[in-house]
Parts: sequence; structure tokens; C-alpha cells
Amino acid sequence: MTSNALDGARTREWAERFAASVYATEAELTALDQQAGDGDFGANLAAGVGAAALLLDRAADSAGPAEYLGAMATAFLDEVGGTSGPLFGLLFQALSRAAGAGSGLTADALATGAAQGLAAIRRVGDAAPGDKTLVDALAPAAAALRTAQDAPPATALAAAADGAWLGVRETASQAARMGRASYLGERATGVPDPGAVGVALFFASAAGTVRSLAPHLTDG
Repeated sequence: MTSNALDGARTREWAERFAASVYATEAELTALDQQAGDGDFGANLAAGVGAAALLLDRAADSAGPAEYLGAMATAFLDEVGGTSGPLFGLLFQALSRAAGAGSGLTADALATGAAQGLAAIRRVGDAAPGDKTLVDALAPAAAALRTAQDAPPATALAAAADGAWLGVRETASQAARMGRASYLGERATGVPDPGAVGVALFFASAAGTVRSLAPHLTDG
């Protein structure tokens, strides 16, 4: 590994911190989704990271970033119900493909993968920025990664997390135009989109486990 790339071990640590973040915030995710969705988002995300953990354990010691991200993609695409699970799977799949066969994951590859994941999710889900979906967190995260594509991955991922959390907070003031929240009308106003929160959790977990959503959901 070099300072300008994440090796397989660090990519796996990122995946494991994402899982720890999901478990630590599952109750908050469920509470958000009970206000703006089906109420099952926390459980679905937890099921995804649980299924991914089994596949991560089967990876060879020499596995690179693509193998670990690919394991996450397989778990979310094949094992997670609801709408958001497969969409997260598409993001992980695009990141895995962008990582390629090399042993190190660069900020440039992360930017490419996030952009391709965003495009795939928009193609499948037909959501645009402003619709109050996970796209509202992924789009600014992908833009931040592209801006920081020459920086060390840790720097680029920190910028992606900042962009994603800003997008999350903006969803609170948006009117939902996609998914179950679009049927709730004013009742979903003021509630951040849970899928967007999941995206922010993923990028923030590159730096450490997120123990509570509360500090990230308000500007204060």
C-alpha cells in the first residue's frame, strides 16, 4: 500500500466500520424511516452488512479492494429486500469495478466509482437531485470525490462524507417525489431521507464508526 491508495486490509476495515455504524444507529435509522418510509430501512441495512460480513470472512488474505467491495455488492444485491438495498448494491458494484485488479484504491478510482454508481442508481430508480432520495447525498459525495481526485483517499473520503451529510440535511426541507415518502405529503417534511443518511454513513465510516446520527442531522 502507498499513502495514495487504500489497500485491501484498509478497504475491509472501512466495510467493517460501516457495519458497526449501521448497527450503532439502527434504532435512529428505523425511527427516521417510520416518519418518512416503510420503517424497515434500518433492518434492511443491518441485514445487508450482516450478509456482507459472511462474504468478507470468506475472502482470501490477499484480497484487494475490488474483492471486498464486490462482496458488499453481492450481499446487498442478492440478500437485501426493499428498494434501497439493491441501490446500495449498485454503488458498491460500481466502486468495485472502478477499483479494478490493482492492490490499491485511489481517490481517482473512488471518484470514478461513485460517479458510475450514481449514474446506475439514477438509471434504475429514475430519481434526480431534489427528489428526497439517497441521490441527494450521493451526488454531492461524488462531486467532492471528483474535486479531490488527486488527494490521498482519506482526504477525498472526508470531503465526500461532508458533502453527503450536507445533502442529508437538505433533504429535510425537500418534498419527496419518489418512494413511500411521496405519499406522506407534509408528514415527511422536516425529516431527512433515510437512504441519504445511509450513503453518508458509508462515506463517514471510512474515517471511523458513527455512533449517533444526531450530530450530523442538524446544522448546529
